Amino acid sequence: MAAGGSRAVLGLWLLAAGLCGAVAAGRSPSCHEVRTAFQLRQIGPLKLVPDVPTAESDLQICQHRAPTCCTKKMEESYQAAVRRERTQSIQALNFELKYMIVGHITAFQEAFESLLRFAENRTSTLFETAYRPMAKEAAEPVKELFTDISLYILGAETTVESAVLRFFDSLFPLVYSRLINPGITDLSEDYTECLRLTRQDINPFGHYSKNMVTELSKSLWASRMLSQALSLGIEVINTTEHAAMSRECSRALVKMQYCPHCQGLTLIRPCVGYCLNVMRGCLASVAELDTQWRLFISTLESLTNAIAASQELEMALSGIRSSINEAILHAQLNGPQLSATVDKVCGQPKQQEGNLSSASIVPVKEVTGTQTFVMAHTSLNNKRREFISYMKRSQTFYASIAERLCDGDLVMRDSSTCWNGEDVVESYTSRVVSNGLKAQVNNPELKVRGLDPLINNLIDKLQHFNQLDAEKAKLKLKRWGPRDAGSGGGRSEDMESSGDCDDEDGCQGSGDRVHTADILKEKKAHPENRNEPKPTVKKIDTTTSRSTVKSSSKHSVTGNGSSPALSPSLAVLAALAVLWHCPL
Repeated sequence: MAAGGSRAVLGLWLLAAGLCGAVAAGRSPSCHEVRTAFQLRQIGPLKLVPDVPTAESDLQICQHRAPTCCTKKMEESYQAAVRRERTQSIQALNFELKYMIVGHITAFQEAFESLLRFAENRTSTLFETAYRPMAKEAAEPVKELFTDISLYILGAETTVESAVLRFFDSLFPLVYSRLINPGITDLSEDYTECLRLTRQDINPFGHYSKNMVTELSKSLWASRMLSQALSLGIEVINTTEHAAMSRECSRALVKMQYCPHCQGLTLIRPCVGYCLNVMRGCLASVAELDTQWRLFISTLESLTNAIAASQELEMALSGIRSSINEAILHAQLNGPQLSATVDKVCGQPKQQEGNLSSASIVPVKEVTGTQTFVMAHTSLNNKRREFISYMKRSQTFYASIAERLCDGDLVMRDSSTCWNGEDVVESYTSRVVSNGLKAQVNNPELKVRGLDPLINNLIDKLQHFNQLDAEKAKLKLKRWGPRDAGSGGGRSEDMESSGDCDDEDGCQGSGDRVHTADILKEKKAHPENRNEPKPTVKKIDTTTSRSTVKSSSKHSVTGNGSSPALSPSLAVLAALAVLWHCPL
């Protein structure tokens, strides 16, 4: 039985080689099949392939006693080919995963831009309808505010607090000169800067600026983390596609895939166990991503579900309009006190003569946009489910990558013979090692020297992100959990620093709102307590103020006084919107 099997193997070997057949047909031995395979696989110039087998003594990898169709130059071309082919194979495996992430990033981006654009338009409408004297000049600060919010979510080195307070810094000179003291004509650059600095000391907008910081920071945190997670996921995929291949790996791949060609065996394929040993050795560093990748997918799922489970981001962005309105109303209610303080600090600017008074307080109706939000996100519900479902299935991606590369057409499965690196055999008899660096100590096919530095850096990034998310999540739960239970009590200055946000969010805590509407009701009920003068009827020249706003915009994110348009790179936001109006 054993002898018969050996004869069958030998017969197949000689037949595949084509050497014995050529002699039987009265022809000289030829390397025609090798030349054809060399050309079809685009391995290198055909001139490198000899016409007939020769005794090549310079071979470093495919050494064999019999005459061979390979040369040293062909071995070099084979090594370049296996590097290229391995990259292409991993890219093919990554394609679906990358397509899923990038495709959903695009879908999420569109919904996020729609949400952000709608919130910005609602805010702009506030000034156009209720505060027309300052509407044009307020357009730039509003645009900068929403640009800063988008940059924060994208992971820029900025904070919600700096964005919001920069907005109110730019807003106060407009409110002071157009609403509280509309007769001011001398609004110089120095006076405007003094007003900006004074705002930080006298806090003309009351609790509302800090409330806005707190609410936005809390709701934007998960979106920012999710944006960073998606960017990190793409980085992992791209890095593993182009991970360096060691000399030992390239030689082992050539021996597995192309050394049979040297003997004319262009159709024989590696044994399954042999392929697994080679691939697990070559991808030992990549397989080390497994643990942190699994945790990363869990983190991604929790972030996605966290955003999907609530409408905090929607409510916070759509609530910017009312927050700004209440802040302006608060400043108007306290106009005389603010004017007295500003006069002491910044001096008294020139006033137009006549009966000029501050603009009246105009009640503003809330603009509802429920349908717009629903239209922006409902269509993404199925996409979100598909996305999370697929990402969960990819948890074992890096643990099983060697097996997937050895699957399909690369190895022999339905044949009684295969290539074991040295000869054609009925089965691979060497030990098959498992995944990971430690297991490669016993790999019979190649030596693995250590962890690839690029992969090690990726592991560190994944670990840092997973730990950061876990720590932040615990911190948020601890701080936000009791918020509702204690929200019905009295309001005090101590509550203004309640700690709803932390340094990493870049915000300061604030207490419950003191609604300006309540104060307005009280003042209407007791007219003697009202300090607001009657509305002005004269047109105010806004040219000077417009120039000062341009000057003050040097504090914007761009640093050149202009606010950038919403960055198309919001595509890094691929998973945000999926979750905002999409129930689980």
